[in-house]
Amino acid sequence: MRIGELAQRTGTTPKAIRLYEARGLLGTVARAGSYRHYGEADVARVLLIRQAQALGFRLSELDGLPHIDTAAGWERMAQLVAGRRAAVAQELARLSALDAQLALLEAELHTCDTWPCPWHPKPALRPPHWRWHLQRTTPRNLVQLPRRALRDSPRLDLTA
Repeated sequence: MRIGELAQRTGTTPKAIRLYEARGLLGTVARAGSYRHYGEADVARVLLIRQAQALGFRLSELDGLPHIDTAAGWERMAQLVAGRRAAVAQELARLSALDAQLALLEAELHTCDTWPCPWHPKPALRPPHWRWHLQRTTPRNLVQLPRRALRDSPRLDLTA
């Protein structure tokens, strides 16, 4: 089969398949003239690459994929999976600790329902000519505009 059919069967693009081949993840691909010809083993290998990417593996981690049919290849993949599982376990522990902290904060916020709020933020004041400046400025000057507009405004007291 040609690259288009392989891409269609595996849910990827011809460009991605060429990338996998360039990185050596597909091994040697048979050619007839300038056309690449792929077999069922290539379909399985591309599906394995896609599954590994969906599970969070990077293409650089899949270097031993062409030799996966050997015992050493399977061992390397098993090590990669074990390492990934360890990383997921660490992330789960971090997320569990974060969830516990959020639960404490939520409980604390529910006890604050009856307390009066001592601080009310004041809305930001803008000079009346603010919108006029926005219409006449270029995007490059837009970042510096608010400081100048606020600084030059006689109605605002910036010392407080």
